Amino acid sequence: MISLKTANDVELMRKAGKITAAARALAGEMVKPGVSTKAIDKAVRDFIVSQGAKPSFLNYNGYPGSACISINNQVIHGIPGGRRIQNGDIVSVDVGAYIGGFHGDCAATFIAGEVSDEVKKLIEVTRQSFFEGIKFARAGYRVGDISHAIQAYVESHGFSIVREFVGHGIGSKLHEEPEVPNYGTVGHGPRLIPGMTIAVEPMVNMGAAAVKVLSDGWTVETVDGKPSAHYENTILITKGEPEILTPLDGDGYYGK
Repeated sequence: MISLKTANDVELMRKAGKITAAARALAGEMVKPGVSTKAIDKAVRDFIVSQGAKPSFLNYNGYPGSACISINNQVIHGIPGGRRIQNGDIVSVDVGAYIGGFHGDCAATFIAGEVSDEVKKLIEVTRQSFFEGIKFARAGYRVGDISHAIQAYVESHGFSIVREFVGHGIGSKLHEEPEVPNYGTVGHGPRLIPGMTIAVEPMVNMGAAAVKVLSDGWTVETVDGKPSAHYENTILITKGEPEILTPLDGDGYYGK
């Protein structure tokens, strides 16, 4: 069942989203050569707790970190640890915060040092595909309209959409109905209604779409070893334009 949020629920989700987005920005500032993913995870956890919130991901289905930190060909769900970021790495950071009974969820891909123009393009296209998608995040459209817009934009630039993992509804639970794929057909899927809150999160590969889950049970990598990028925000369906509940400051956009 899709949960529609009350005005009070939305206020609480704005609070959760603001904390979540600030944690993303903090993580992005730390993405530099020599910094360990464990250090970024600790900073994210400490910040979220300092705001009176809880990290949404910590111990979620057994996940051991407060942030998912995925490097280069890692698509999502990279587990923080002793690995140190190197010059030329791209680092996707996915964070969530829970406060007042509601979650926020957002992600971005950050650059450490110098990367190729093609990698920059991958990150830019991934981020922009989110905005192409939410042009259709309006009452009366369907989830498939968002999905199709993301897919069409990504594929028009020669990149591939990950299909095994998708966006989702969000609210009192981190993952709620409906699923929000990054590929799909216009006019299909649940109809969008004011009060719905969803996390839209394109996952885009430079090479082929195929991915695999590593033996740790979490980390997802591209099968061909080519880079992948991730971008996500929590949004509210309104009677007009969609509202982004995870503010965009420090969201990692290379072109800013």
